[in-house]
Amino acid sequence: MADVIVAGGGPVGMLLACELRLHDVDVVVLEKEPSPSPHSRAFRLQPRTMEMFGYRGLADRFRQGRPEWPKAHFAGLEPLLELGALPGEHPYSLLIPQAETERLLAARAEELGAAVRRGHELTGLGQDGDGVTARVAGPDGTYELRARFLVGCDGGRSSVRKLAGFAFPGTSASVTALLGDVLLEDREQLPVGVPGTARTPQGLLMAVALESPVVRVLTTEFRAPQHDAERPVTVGELQSAISRVTGKQVAIREARWLSRFSNATRLVSRYRQGRVLLAGDAAHIHFPIGAQGLNLGLQEAMNLGWKLAAEVRGEAPEGLLDSYHEERRPVAQRVLGETRAQLALMNPDESTDPLRDLFGELLRLPAVNAHLASLVAGTDVTYGRTEGSHEWVGRAAPSLELKTEAGHTRIAELLHAGRGVLIDLSDSGALASRAAGAAARVGLVRARTVEDPGVQALLVRPDGHVAWAGAVDDPGLAAALGRWFGSSAS
Repeated sequence: MADVIVAGGGPVGMLLACELRLHDVDVVVLEKEPSPSPHSRAFRLQPRTMEMFGYRGLADRFRQGRPEWPKAHFAGLEPLLELGALPGEHPYSLLIPQAETERLLAARAEELGAAVRRGHELTGLGQDGDGVTARVAGPDGTYELRARFLVGCDGGRSSVRKLAGFAFPGTSASVTALLGDVLLEDREQLPVGVPGTARTPQGLLMAVALESPVVRVLTTEFRAPQHDAERPVTVGELQSAISRVTGKQVAIREARWLSRFSNATRLVSRYRQGRVLLAGDAAHIHFPIGAQGLNLGLQEAMNLGWKLAAEVRGEAPEGLLDSYHEERRPVAQRVLGETRAQLALMNPDESTDPLRDLFGELLRLPAVNAHLASLVAGTDVTYGRTEGSHEWVGRAAPSLELKTEAGHTRIAELLHAGRGVLIDLSDSGALASRAAGAAARVGLVRARTVEDPGVQALLVRPDGHVAWAGAVDDPGLAAALGRWFGSSAS
């Protein structure tokens, strides 16, 4: 019997497996495809995701000379968003194919001892008070696998979501889009540069250079899809869409990958049904803009991992696992609303032109630009800060430079093991006894800072969010330790 089954071996499932293995949770990853896909829908990791990878010492693995773009777009408008002005250690989008992100996370999951079963598809599940039974079709036949919990990370057409009966309300598609990674007979036939975007009354055409000589071509038409979402795209269908949008004929010599998507937008009512939970596209679908779906899912895995591990190990205080839904569903709801707003601005209908012009003016205002930059970067997320608490509470931990007995360090480096950390900046040693009950889950670090941070201590959760900050004699510390790490911690 496993502790946790993760259905889906994409980036979200693999990161969740990594997080669970940091706490010695027995994890089995079921991935129906026999080998990783070489194709990538998304091509960037946003600042908040890179901060999270920094918490686990993984940021440099992903960077490795890859382009860091300190900008982002909002609905394709000018001026661009200034990510470089955001606080934090990674104020940029890392330009990296999703397939490479998946490869790096899969390698890390296996380093940590996760059991990854490729070619094994979940076909059924049932749950009771003690666990979940999964029915699995593998290369050698069908079998059953028992676990205490099961997490569906199996994408927008999630089998887990359907089998477990999660409600999935939302809106149906009114926009259709095609994607093709193709070789063209003559790149000059494209009515846009590479990269480039064309907006016509019939829709949008985008072109991006991939590994030479492959070009990614995307068409977006503001009409309901004419075909079922699972119907394979043909070269002829993509050529016809290009012609409808631009009025030009483009000859495609070879297609490496073809896909379709839409603006169907849905979000599960609950992220948890008993012992079954969802993360990533299994929990939400939306029109893909700026790789926000990938990044949203990775951030969910980071939020869920330490909480589920504590539940499995019998260390979770009451309500900890349910806080995953409470914290992450509002974030997903906001991302879905923001992507719908961007798509509305992208509508080529001339009635939208005044709105686009106005947004272009607004983007030139530093406060507006910074607000939207933090929104798409995921750095504006705050979890349940109560009135009277310090301004850091609920937000990502600040990038403090710390001096300890062991030398200089940063908060991100203190989180590599996946545990919480209580940082005593008072140099008084007053917190040692208060943290003793949570020693297995919370590390105590005595440190000094170059500049006065205005607090004597702070408690940081394993996902990098501040749980408490204040004076060493603040009674709120005991409450925070109990809330996030168990009553014995207080």
